[in-house]
Amino acid sequence: MDCPLVACHDSVDDMLDAENKRLAENLATKVSRLKSLAYDIDREADDQNDYLDNMDSNFLSATGLLSGSVKRFSTMVRSSRDNRRILCYVSMGLVVVFFMLYYLISRIQR
Repeated sequence: MDCPLVACHDSVDDMLDAENKRLAENLATKVSRLKSLAYDIDREADDQNDYLDNMDSNFLSATGLLSGSVKRFSTMVRSSRDNRRILCYVSMGLVVVFFMLYYLISRIQR
């Protein structure tokens, strides 16, 4: 051998120590990246939960609005004959307006 046993042992230890430090830094970088990703996922999940809570309250308010409209509509249908005639005219008018808008939009898109 061209180097003494103690000197070779020290250089191998130094190389292994340098490799361990490099791998530890690499691992620390990956752990930091994973921690950042976990934090982003947690923040996104909180945002989505808030969005869903708001959507739930919006659906509840829309349900209340629709149930009130249905009650008024039922009351109007159960009332006199004149109200039924007006309801029929309004319904037919809405259908005609819908088909006119559909026709106009389809003509514009051509």
